[in-house]
Amino acid sequence: MIYYKIIFGKKVIFGKSFRMRGGMKLFIDEGQITFGDNVFINNGFSASSTVGISIGDDALIGENVKIYDQNHVFDNRSQIIRKQGFKAAKVRIGNNCWIASNVTILAGVNIGDNVVIGANCLVYKNIPSNSVVKHSEVLIVSDR
Repeated sequence: MIYYKIIFGKKVIFGKSFRMRGGMKLFIDEGQITFGDNVFINNGFSASSTVGISIGDDALIGENVKIYDQNHVFDNRSQIIRKQGFKAAKVRIGNNCWIASNVTILAGVNIGDNVVIGANCLVYKNIPSNSVVKHSEVLIVSDR
């Protein structure tokens, strides 16, 4: 954790009782990555931020989870994609979420509180609180 604070300074914020297993890879341009209190990050986590990523309190992040708050622009078919730049939007993960292994979360996604995202999911749209996501299917759990 000290390594990340030295490298990124105020661009990365760690809450109380932050824990991680193994290392993690962070790329932070103009954005900030915020980890809430009691967050656990497993092996192989990476996050790339140009505008902002926040992970709420008591979140559990599985192995090989990837979070991106930007994506390539590719609207102009007559221009090379790498020359079209990026579009970015903040990513927010709520409190008490479990993001299982090999999940990828894309720009602009807002994941509510008390959400479980099953292994190997690609999350490209908002997920309401008290939901379980598996294989691109959202189940809303009313008694949570």
